[in-house]
Amino acid sequence: MVKKILSSEKIRRVITRLASQIIEKSGDLSEIILLGIHTRGVPIANMLAQQIELLEDIKVPVGAIDVTFYRDDLDRIKTRTPAKTKVPFDLTGKTVILVDDVIYKGRTIRAALNAVTEYGRPKMIRLLVLVDRGHRELPIHPDFTGKKLPTSSSEQVKVYLQEIDGRDAVELLSGPTRQ
Repeated sequence: MVKKILSSEKIRRVITRLASQIIEKSGDLSEIILLGIHTRGVPIANMLAQQIELLEDIKVPVGAIDVTFYRDDLDRIKTRTPAKTKVPFDLTGKTVILVDDVIYKGRTIRAALNAVTEYGRPKMIRLLVLVDRGHRELPIHPDFTGKKLPTSSSEQVKVYLQEIDGRDAVELLSGPTRQ
């Protein structure tokens, strides 16, 4: 069974709200770097940067990071070709906002934290997620959350983005498969 959680319009509103929260909580926007986690964190980071520029007339740098080789569960996930990490700037002394689509157990974020250290020593690392579905196995909590969505472990949250999937939506899938 598929239940639509966020439509394209609602995703746009959530992105606007999250961009406003970044502006309010971050102080000097010239010290901010958005770092999207492949795959869907990257377009979300780009949407946030566009919205921040629209609201504040400042370009926030956006990078992309693949965490495949930093994961501690490679033996349990399906084989995939790592995406290209693009961090064309030094992160030292900056506030890095890691951006991902869904937080579940926290393992992807743990891997991302390890990966970030390859590119400098940020002053601060914050986490922004479009959807927080709970079930954390690690003590990791997002600083910015688009939608809290309590789920069971048998459900899946699927995020679809125009840039990758040809449409914008967040859906909850009920069934026996696990994410």
